[in-house]
Amino acid sequence: MKQTSKRPPKPRRQALFPGISERLLPFMLKLNKWLIRTAVAMAAALALCLALFLYVRSQPLPVAAISQTSQMLDLHGNVIDTFHAGENRRSVPLEDISRDLIHATLSIEDRRFYEHDGFDLRGLARAVVVNVQSMSARQGASTLTQQLARNLYLSHEKTWQRKLKEALYTAKLEMDYTKDDILSMYLNQIYYGHGSYGIEAASMLYFDKHASELTLAESAMLAGIPKGPKYYSPYMDMKNAKDRQYLILESMTEGGFITKEQAENAYREVLDLKPLDSGEPEGFAPYFRDYIRQLALDEIGIQPSVLNKGGITIYTTLDQNIQNAAEDAIKNGIPGDSGQQAALVAIDPRNGYIKAMVGGRDYRTNQYNRVFARTRQPGSAFKPLLYLTALRSRYMTPVTQFRSEPTVFSYDEGRKSYEPRNYGDKYANDLIDMRKAISTSDNIYAVNTLMTIGADKVIQTSKDLGISSPLDPVPSLALGSSPISPFEMASAYSVFASGGFRVEPIAILRIEDRKGKVLYEAKPVMNQPISPAEAYVMTSLLEGVFEQGGTANRVSSIIKRPVAGKTGTTDYDAWLVGYTPELSTAVWVGHDKNKKLTLAEAHRAAPIFASFMEGALSAVPPKMFAVPEGVSTVYIEPSTGRLAAASCGTRRLETFLSGTEPTEICGTSDHADGHEEGNVTEQQTRSNEKTRKKKAWWHDFKKWWSD
Repeated sequence: MKQTSKRPPKPRRQALFPGISERLLPFMLKLNKWLIRTAVAMAAALALCLALFLYVRSQPLPVAAISQTSQMLDLHGNVIDTFHAGENRRSVPLEDISRDLIHATLSIEDRRFYEHDGFDLRGLARAVVVNVQSMSARQGASTLTQQLARNLYLSHEKTWQRKLKEALYTAKLEMDYTKDDILSMYLNQIYYGHGSYGIEAASMLYFDKHASELTLAESAMLAGIPKGPKYYSPYMDMKNAKDRQYLILESMTEGGFITKEQAENAYREVLDLKPLDSGEPEGFAPYFRDYIRQLALDEIGIQPSVLNKGGITIYTTLDQNIQNAAEDAIKNGIPGDSGQQAALVAIDPRNGYIKAMVGGRDYRTNQYNRVFARTRQPGSAFKPLLYLTALRSRYMTPVTQFRSEPTVFSYDEGRKSYEPRNYGDKYANDLIDMRKAISTSDNIYAVNTLMTIGADKVIQTSKDLGISSPLDPVPSLALGSSPISPFEMASAYSVFASGGFRVEPIAILRIEDRKGKVLYEAKPVMNQPISPAEAYVMTSLLEGVFEQGGTANRVSSIIKRPVAGKTGTTDYDAWLVGYTPELSTAVWVGHDKNKKLTLAEAHRAAPIFASFMEGALSAVPPKMFAVPEGVSTVYIEPSTGRLAAASCGTRRLETFLSGTEPTEICGTSDHADGHEEGNVTEQQTRSNEKTRKKKAWWHDFKKWWSD
């Protein structure tokens, strides 16, 4: 058998240092194991971090139920009220916050905010060193992002579970938002004391200005408050607040945001702090604000939680200047020690905007809004609706005559009787026309008018003009016996002022949420219940109330512009409802309880009206009521109501609906063309119209000049 030879084994390599190798071999084997284990651990840690990162990335942040203050604005964008449920907060964009306030906050709270990723180990170490050196808490250890996470989503309990959640939410905030977003959220939610959350609310509370308007000194003062509002609020301890302000200014100097000189000047600046308690808890236009709140909740359907916490903005029609004029007129028109009440509401007839509303003399003691009270009789202030119905019927004109004397009227087919009386038992005991009846407020003429045209037609006209209160079809309706609210009266008269058009009164123009999305927008409702000619003829008649012999003549010198209106007086109520082309106003005075008015109390409505109208329109040039088509103005002889020729002894310009002018002529015609008596030429009508306009313009100019 053939034997195969085996290859000799390869000789083993000799160790360079046999002794050392033998001693290190066990260690090297162990080190190799540890390296493997370390690599595995690092890989596991990396995988865990990656998994944690992906988990945090995928998880949504908790819903932060941050209460936002809602606000109410007037017609010009001024804030007239805010709504909040214990937390006065109003968010603003970062660009609407003073740069000084931003720098002050970063300097004292998180100087490396734009450099770290939510956790600042260097900042923590520096804060520890600074605080140890100064033996005080000069710098915070938490970053702004950590503070935001804690304030948005967590309580302030000191547990490991809360700290872990804070870390996770901090990381998530840094992932989802930019640095500017985080800073904006922080400044808009941090607590600045006294119920104010966010820099905008704090700025308004402390300095009555927007956050964008804060000075360096004010910014340094406010930036120091969040650390301890009870301790650093200037309202609570001015010395602590100034010390904190100095520290922040020093920190801003170290950070290069300001110079040493700027810091010194800011520290020396005397701050104009707004009084914490102004002494006016009812605020501005309180009755109007309550009305807006009621409309938003009950009519528009805004939820209470949205109103109080949602940060919505309500744009209203209130004009602060006109509102101030209303409040001043009532305050000055009734003695301070009087128990008499008052109400005033003013509506722009051109668009229905409610420009002013005063529901009483003292909101703090009584919040009842008398503007909407349907318990007060308007008295003779109701008569224009009666006479409008008469004019529209064409049965009567401004020269229709009735006898002014004590009269007993029978109605209900003779089964009932009614005996009205004039105020003070004063009667003309002669025939008077509609103009005279309106200016002197003759009750006998008014009831005669109602009996002639019918109560049902008067009620229908009233409804057309916006009166929704129930009206009784009885003879006393002519004298305003059915209660109507001042709000309804001002709205009805606005139809005369607007030339026959009625716009449903508007108080809220629109409502926006905190992001500017429109939640509600008013859609004006307009109709034309009467013709422009009918409105103008009524206006012409109501202007007479302020002329010689009219019931409002005593205040005509106060009003330096064309005005029309009607007074109304009962045993318990006194009114003046009137208008210019720009404003329709109802003024009521009386007592809440059934207490009769004294003579002095009954005469207060007219001066309040006059003072208000002149104050509200002081910046508006006087404007005459425009004469529309369908109106004829001719000279008449007052005692007979006939057309007045040149030979008539007494003549008066009177306005009629075209086609209702009188046709009979008083005196001898002086027409050059030889027309017979009883005919009125178109040329004469045009001439009369030019004469009337010229006379009216000259009369108003002389009145304005003499006053």
